[in-house]
Amino acid sequence: MVSGNIGLVLHAHLPFVRHPEYPKFLEENWFFEAITETYVPLLRMLNRLKRDEVPFSLTISLSPTLVTMFADQLLKKRYEAHLKRTIELGMKEMERTKGDPELNKLAKLYMVYFEQVLYEYNEVYRQNLIKAFRDLENEGYVTLITTAATHAYLPLYQEYPEAVQAQIELAMMTHVNHFRRKPGGLWLPECGYYPGVERMLKVNDLGYFFTASHGVMLGSEPAQRGVFAPVKCSNGVHAFARCYELSQAVWSEEDGYPADYVYRDFYRDIGYDLDMNYIREYVHEPDVRSFTGFKYYAITGKNSEKRLYDPEAAKKRVREHVQNFIYTIERSAERVGPLLDREPYFVIPFDAELFGHWWFEGVEWLELVIRGIAGHQSLGLITPHEYLERYPDNQEQQIATSSWGNNGYASVWLDGANDWIYRHIHKSIERIIELVDRFPEQESLKKRFLNHAAREVLLLMASDWPFIMSNSPKMNYAERRIREHIHNFNVVYDNLCRNTVDTEWLTRTEKKYTIFPDIDYQVFSRHKKHNTN
Repeated sequence: MVSGNIGLVLHAHLPFVRHPEYPKFLEENWFFEAITETYVPLLRMLNRLKRDEVPFSLTISLSPTLVTMFADQLLKKRYEAHLKRTIELGMKEMERTKGDPELNKLAKLYMVYFEQVLYEYNEVYRQNLIKAFRDLENEGYVTLITTAATHAYLPLYQEYPEAVQAQIELAMMTHVNHFRRKPGGLWLPECGYYPGVERMLKVNDLGYFFTASHGVMLGSEPAQRGVFAPVKCSNGVHAFARCYELSQAVWSEEDGYPADYVYRDFYRDIGYDLDMNYIREYVHEPDVRSFTGFKYYAITGKNSEKRLYDPEAAKKRVREHVQNFIYTIERSAERVGPLLDREPYFVIPFDAELFGHWWFEGVEWLELVIRGIAGHQSLGLITPHEYLERYPDNQEQQIATSSWGNNGYASVWLDGANDWIYRHIHKSIERIIELVDRFPEQESLKKRFLNHAAREVLLLMASDWPFIMSNSPKMNYAERRIREHIHNFNVVYDNLCRNTVDTEWLTRTEKKYTIFPDIDYQVFSRHKKHNTN
């Protein structure tokens, strides 16, 4: 008999970064590293579970920006070249380390790893990761959902329902274009909820979303089932709260599993350790050090000298942490179950790139957790969609404004390091709404200009830029992107105010920002229906 169900949710997102104006661009490596360390290994793991006939069901949110980059031909070509350079570096590393058996063993490990990724990307998935995820959904193993178009932190735009509607509508369009079916739910970026956003979801036929645990616990009335069952908004859209305790077993920077000293250190990389003359062609011009993927050290202790990474010791610790995690779920189910009128549902969401990228051993941990739950007599793995089919009637509640970010609200995306950007973003939103009113019916060149204005506003709203500015104030790429999108929008606005169109500028800018090719600027219309009770 099942005493508890688990909803594993992976949220996959990266900001749209694509720079055809440069032969190589440092920030494109965010995407390349994510494919190599998370998405190909994750697909390999899921297909291995399928091959072994392990019953599993999980939810994956794929952001429109990430999906667009998956499909981009320029980025595919650059990723393949990046991976081949990495393998070339691996050959040099095997030669350099041949006098040190332990280092050489690790160099070989990475060579095998990168060569396998290259083979799978080209030969197994034919450079089409979208199809690989779509096939898993069509076969019933995963449920794919979406998030806001450019992952905007929506509570900061609640005074502009046109902008929130545009974020959701473009997300739906992108998802359907790539996955050929409408998603049933939406990942609110950063679990950022404000009262009323569920109306936008209802308009777009979205039946559920995810929220931080305190969003439900601080709601309009006591949550009868705590965070162990969804609650229903007044219009019937459901909210699934994160189980904070179980999530923190992994998420906690101090006590979470990935912080264990035996695991591989993400930050210690030969791109920062070795002589520039040796490493130069594998980092970035002009002599900008960057990650290469060759990381030879374990996390070790804070006050200890770094130890070489031991893959076998890490595998052993993974198994221990899997056992601990499943045991923790068991004890939670035993504790909570008798207090409810149904088996508890533990929603455990993670950023997908935690697995493999930030936590090198994480994909293996996730696979063993899924296998462990599948073989467990009293635990089950089901998606929110499956849960609602089983339990359609749930408590109605008004959720509190909340996020899963630091301090539980908007402090990460609105602080002293980034607050200046919002007067510009809000003004741009007001102006695109104004342009829609002024130019209700346009064709040809002027419509292209207006469509691109809408695209720039959406890119400007991305939550990634204020997040980076708050957490990495010395990284100027985020500020440059903000200023560039403000400038680009103002170019369009000023041209239209003068009733002119700079065709050369438009063509050049469209080639750089290829996202949302089918966008219609009227997505920002103030006359759209934004409320459904």
